[in-house]
Amino acid sequence: MSGSPDQPYDEIVRSRRSIRGYLDKPVPRELIEEVLALAMRSPTSMNTQPWHFHVITGEPLDQIRRGNTERILAGEPDSREFRRGEPFAGVHRERQIGVAKQLFEAMGIAREDKEARQDWVLRGFRQFDAPVCVIVTYDRELSGSDDTAFDCGAVTTSLVNAAWSRGLGCVINSQGIMQSPVVREHAGIPDDQVIMKAVAMGWPDESFPANAVISKRKNVDQAARFVGFE
Repeated sequence: MSGSPDQPYDEIVRSRRSIRGYLDKPVPRELIEEVLALAMRSPTSMNTQPWHFHVITGEPLDQIRRGNTERILAGEPDSREFRRGEPFAGVHRERQIGVAKQLFEAMGIAREDKEARQDWVLRGFRQFDAPVCVIVTYDRELSGSDDTAFDCGAVTTSLVNAAWSRGLGCVINSQGIMQSPVVREHAGIPDDQVIMKAVAMGWPDESFPANAVISKRKNVDQAARFVGFE
């Protein structure tokens, strides 16, 4: 990503407050514990429960935002730990572009406005300026198991659904953990765990245009085949 590495991080943040998306309101620890307890009833292969949650707020989260953003703008290669595939192509790339167009239209960001588009992308590296970040990790000794990735995906979905049921808004993302050394340092994540995903969490700002966007989805006829039914 191109950027302005010489621009102070605090100045970047101050200039982006208009696209925050979350209310400036803390999330009580007791509520997060309740949400996690609900999420951890998620299905898990043979009850292995490989997941761990590192719930970050305040100064440690600000340090992760700062380090993540500054390193990205300086051109530091990302150091994501969970496996990643090739860039999307074909219909999958079309869907990715489609939801981006929906968001840019809602926010009034023109295609030719490169600065505004980059500002929007940088939100992800700052965990969308949410007051809480939940970093999902799994036990490194299970790295070769496909079930582990499935279990962590399932529990993360359950976490988001439980949070929504309590009025919280969430964004599952990888941008906010792109610089894993920064994340490990400030979140205190031990070496025997692999950083998989992050969930930005907070009270959504209902007046924020992008929060009203509903992504287009294929219908059941496109996604499912029914065999043996009359």
